[in-house]
Amino acid sequence: MTARQPSPKSLLAIVVVAMLIVGGVVLAGASAGGSSSSDAAASNPELDPGTPLHGVAPGFTLTDQFGHRVSLSSFRGRVVFLAFNDPLCTTICPLTTMAMVQAKALLGAAGSQVQLLGVGANPTKTEVKWVRAYSRVHEMTYQWHFLTAPLPALKHVWKEYGIEAQVVRGQIDHTPALYVIDTDGRLSRLYLTQMSYASVDQLAQELAVNASRLLPTHPRVHEVTSYTQVPLIDPGTPVSLPRAGGGSVRLGPSRTPRLYLFFDTWDSEVTDLAAHLGALDRYQHLAGREHLPGLTAVDEASVEPSRDALSRFLGSLSHPLSYPVAIDESGRVGDGYRVQDEPWLELISPTGEFLYYRDISTGGWLSLGALIARERYALAHAPRQTAVTGGSGRLKGSPAALAALHQQGGQLLGSGLSSRLRALRGYPIVINAWASWCPDCQQEFHLLAAASLRYGRQVAFLGADTDDSAGDARTFLAQHRVSYPSYQTTFPELSPLATFIGLPVTIFINRSGNVADVHTGPYLSLASLQNDIRSFALGG
Repeated sequence: MTARQPSPKSLLAIVVVAMLIVGGVVLAGASAGGSSSSDAAASNPELDPGTPLHGVAPGFTLTDQFGHRVSLSSFRGRVVFLAFNDPLCTTICPLTTMAMVQAKALLGAAGSQVQLLGVGANPTKTEVKWVRAYSRVHEMTYQWHFLTAPLPALKHVWKEYGIEAQVVRGQIDHTPALYVIDTDGRLSRLYLTQMSYASVDQLAQELAVNASRLLPTHPRVHEVTSYTQVPLIDPGTPVSLPRAGGGSVRLGPSRTPRLYLFFDTWDSEVTDLAAHLGALDRYQHLAGREHLPGLTAVDEASVEPSRDALSRFLGSLSHPLSYPVAIDESGRVGDGYRVQDEPWLELISPTGEFLYYRDISTGGWLSLGALIARERYALAHAPRQTAVTGGSGRLKGSPAALAALHQQGGQLLGSGLSSRLRALRGYPIVINAWASWCPDCQQEFHLLAAASLRYGRQVAFLGADTDDSAGDARTFLAQHRVSYPSYQTTFPELSPLATFIGLPVTIFINRSGNVADVHTGPYLSLASLQNDIRSFALGG
């Protein structure tokens, strides 16, 4: 089973409330940015600049990966980085642990005065073997103490630190919190790791700067990066990456569709990665004969435990892979291709549009036949043009009410969704409820963008930015262009249309003004979204 974290921003309120009422943890009076972060860090949506805290860090004694009892109090005199991790996590936890390791390295010799601690945050995997396995595959066995205990003891620690950890639909949801504790055992700062490969270096530097200010000698931090938001490399941008074994691999627009598999060597903890990579050789052999998209694998080297982890892993395979393995050293490609978990499979059109994706970590590997069938279905239903850029021409001649929506494309409007729906009576409507803090919303937004261009002359598309801040929502819309506006709303305000918990949700309203269907969760392909538009909005 693979862990999936909810968005850090969605959980900040939970963490803050918990800290205010238990464990003696108190928020400091400073802003979230604080003095330890530059203005660039505070304005970077992919980097949490940290929340200042006051109060004594709640004590605990738990068992580490060696079976030894370890107490927080034993590290007085050191700065402690304390993270709450699921030992089967393939999303945010590896980013957190990598940032901790890098932060310690940035302090040079003074890194010996920093202690790395992890506490298990999976209520179903509390035995020592799980924290030992995570430590091994991430090459952290001797770099930290990863602590666990019987569930009641873990729950007590989670409560003291405001951690939510539970099983949701078979997956683990937990607060991705990282605490910095000073040399006197007092809480200094709380960080919530973002799902961003490209910002790991930035978080590491921010942690190192914070630790330096807490150490008596204030050691110099070997700063290596800017805090400004890292520009990403999306499928529409040509790029050459190093190829495992030598040479380079070109990604981006091409003459034919491409299939990409994103992975890391530590995925082997939760799946037989070697066997499945080898099995994909058969797909690659068929691709040329059957006119299927060629396969390229991409290793997210920015969070590999060491520089030689990939070469050692590939060298251990029974035979060399027949498809190229590109190395994404910066994380800019993984983020640009919207990878939210690993292993992660994506089908990209020749011009760089997303046609299909699969979260293998939660959905499992597909058989060869199933993979080919889904590819062919996605390709058969792919529009000739799905990019929003240049899409205004496709929407010319729209009825006045729909043209007014197109003129407001990408805008965040205030309240008024209900009155807009009344004004659109007689048109089929598709409402997508989303939020900037929702990873699944980010993943499916390009599908809504493409569908709105194809059906925007017949169907009214509207976004419902739900329980979100206006600033975060506007930043999100600037990065995810669509041809329709979004209204700010809340779950209670949407309740007359549909009753649901969680995002994203897509609501289909027919020409008569009746809700025809409510789709909960993200769409995984453009074809499935378009099929629902035809079935429920257009009525067949």
